[in-house]
Amino acid sequence: MSDALTVTGTLTGRAIRLSRRNPDAVITSMMLPVMLMLIFVYFFGGAIDTGTRYVTYVVPGVLLLCAGFGSASTAVSVSEDMKGGIIDRFRSLDIGGTPILAGHVGASVARNLLATTLVFGVAFLIGFRPSATPAGWLAALGLLLAFITAVSWLSAAAGLLARTPEAAGGFTFFMMFLPYPSSAFVPIETMPDWLHGFARHQPVTPVIESLRGLLLDQPVGNTPWIALAWCAGLLALAVAASGSLFRLRTK
Repeated sequence: MSDALTVTGTLTGRAIRLSRRNPDAVITSMMLPVMLMLIFVYFFGGAIDTGTRYVTYVVPGVLLLCAGFGSASTAVSVSEDMKGGIIDRFRSLDIGGTPILAGHVGASVARNLLATTLVFGVAFLIGFRPSATPAGWLAALGLLLAFITAVSWLSAAAGLLARTPEAAGGFTFFMMFLPYPSSAFVPIETMPDWLHGFARHQPVTPVIESLRGLLLDQPVGNTPWIALAWCAGLLALAVAASGSLFRLRTK
């Protein structure tokens, strides 16, 4: 276990160094959610009635967009490793697939935490004023970390499934789309009736509702447990799929 953690930490450092060599992708993944938040708040916020200040309403959804953008680059990194031949060198050193993929996931989590801090900073500058208790902050950050981890592992699985880094980049579209048919930017009640079922029961909606309630110190009921169940299910599925795909790609 100690050796596995050491190898994973080393490979996480490697993935972070690779990210630093591609600063344009890192800057884009950080700035695009911020730009979208500014667009929604200043261009559309005045026309959307959410019962509260729109910046307060929209920040949880932007945080999940941020997680999606940040983790999508993991798919590209994994695909580049599979294509470039470095995996054979790792295997010759008796390094298994789990530490390799966990290194990419660890780097994705680190990038996302940095991007999340940036989003929070800009949100405070434009009027976001959460009223969470210390326990609420810890619960919100823990839930956000669980979502980031699950999405990062999904991204790693997508990188193994794609045959080229360009195809792996298409994962960005999926992660960018999913928060829109949810309560991220407008109340679900304002959507067409046929969309309500999907919007209420897709993975990101309970995460967004939980974050919104926790940050504003409002009752959340069992929504955080539903959100954590989604995160745990997605994580288990992604880890299992990643292991199977890695074995298929390297045998």
